[in-house]
Amino acid sequence: MSIQKQIPLKTWPQAAPVLVSVAAGRAPADMVITNCQWVNVHSREVLPDSQIAIAEGRFAYCGSDASHCIGPETEIIDAKGQFAVPGLCDAHMHIESGMLTPGQFARAVIPHGTTTMFTDPHEIANVLGLYGVRLMHDDAAIQPVNIFTQMPSCAPSAPGLENTGHELGPEDVAEAMEWPGIIGLGEMMNFPGVINGDEKMLAEIAATQNAGKTVGGHYASPDLGPAFSAYVAGGPADDHEGTCEADAIARVRQGMRSMMRLGSAWYDVESQITAITEKGLDSRNFILCTDDCHSGTLVNEGHMNRVVRHAIACGCPPLVALQMATINTATHFGLERELGSITPGRRADVILTDDLSSLPINRVIARGKTLAMDGVLLVEQDSFDWPDDVRHTVKLGKHLAAADFEIEAPTGANTARVKVIGVVENQAPTKALKAELEVRDGLVEGDQAKDVCQIALVERHRATGGVTNAFVSGFEYKGDCAVASTVAHDSHHMIVVGTSRADMALAANRLAEVGGGVCVFKDGRELALVRLPIAGLMSDAPAEQVAADADRMVAAMAECGATINNGYMQHSLLALVVIPALRISDVGLIDVTTFERVSLFDEVDL
Repeated sequence: MSIQKQIPLKTWPQAAPVLVSVAAGRAPADMVITNCQWVNVHSREVLPDSQIAIAEGRFAYCGSDASHCIGPETEIIDAKGQFAVPGLCDAHMHIESGMLTPGQFARAVIPHGTTTMFTDPHEIANVLGLYGVRLMHDDAAIQPVNIFTQMPSCAPSAPGLENTGHELGPEDVAEAMEWPGIIGLGEMMNFPGVINGDEKMLAEIAATQNAGKTVGGHYASPDLGPAFSAYVAGGPADDHEGTCEADAIARVRQGMRSMMRLGSAWYDVESQITAITEKGLDSRNFILCTDDCHSGTLVNEGHMNRVVRHAIACGCPPLVALQMATINTATHFGLERELGSITPGRRADVILTDDLSSLPINRVIARGKTLAMDGVLLVEQDSFDWPDDVRHTVKLGKHLAAADFEIEAPTGANTARVKVIGVVENQAPTKALKAELEVRDGLVEGDQAKDVCQIALVERHRATGGVTNAFVSGFEYKGDCAVASTVAHDSHHMIVVGTSRADMALAANRLAEVGGGVCVFKDGRELALVRLPIAGLMSDAPAEQVAADADRMVAAMAECGATINNGYMQHSLLALVVIPALRISDVGLIDVTTFERVSLFDEVDL
């Protein structure tokens, strides 16, 4: 591999004299792609027998004959009839969910044709605050593809219902808006705050709008009445939390962009794409994204190419699906004149493929340089030096024991009726379930026959030693086992789920020892460990290595009985106190339909 040095891309005005000269035939292009089928996402058509000239990392000429742009040093790529498609854009994503740093994430997705990402680093923001956001921004800035950063809006995501490692406020948002790679405000998860006119939330939105940038949305509620209208009136311009056709339609009708996601565990495209394919809504107001993809998905299945293929398989015409992963995204973020299409002046991001439906990625060009061919990365990016202090963020305050995971029953009870978090396969929402559980020696016990096991949230930012205990259903764990993770959206404390309190303690202490990650214990021994030393969220190891460790982790979860699709992703969301219905946090069990802390025991008031 050659080292891909990140040379600052000239702006269109800076590059215009050269682009004009190349297009007019007065100067040679750096690269010319011949014999291609030009996928024009502006006109939604395929133009055969096309040629494309590139100079200064931008498209200079796009048409039928670029022979006048060719000089002695021009690199000529014969596409041999392949389709030339704009580089794919991910409109909403969290790099940390890949368990990788921005550099390693880029390394993993470039061969899949992703050349632009709009990232919200609110995971690291909850651990390290503005300092962590700046590190993510700076790592992104040195990559050979376009990684735009959205300033996280909600840390904590639900003030009063959780405590994070750091908090962000309007002054932080205003400061970040001055950074060169900040494209807007990350998803506004505190939708009740916006609806109720919370001054802090509205101030963050105002700082973003005053900077002329885009406000990301997150409306995780089925209520499409006045509350939804109030949220839209607050300023969010898009939303990715829709799960059905009605959600997609409502967002577009209110002037938002409907972002339809296919992540490792979120399958929300098929249920919403009918707004286009059956109801006939204008597809230019719909956008594709991933939201959360773990490393195993990236290595084994793909990234935005996977999403586009899925949309096509759900009945979306290929050119429409490609628009939703290119020009629609660029337009939404005010970058239509900068990227998202193969047209003069735009960044020269293009993929070559021989089929628009199955979308094999044969060659990836970004900013006029070939970065990958046939799934193989051809360049090695500059590495980012992550400081040592971000590798020491798991602070439990004490060595945990099985007793820390005990749940005392009401005095004198032989059984206990409790609230249970119900996991929903392939979706972010949970159910609020109830169960009658046995009491032994004054302690409430899980019930494997009823698929009810324990869940604990272990405080890990301020070394308080705090442990919140509750129950969860949906993993079908059997025998004595435990799974622990310091990836726990969005507060990113530690979540431990298990059937054995002793194994839960072993798993939690192991993550404290290695600085964070995911581990699986069964019968007192470690089955799998994914080390995520950076903020307890990411690894700077290659994606293939992290994916292999993650595959072992998934296999270990299955050995413990978990058959649910992408059970780890479900595990990591159990503390997400902004998506209904029932969640766990460091302050207790949270009813997200009322945004109130509730008792673990049914019919007990706090």
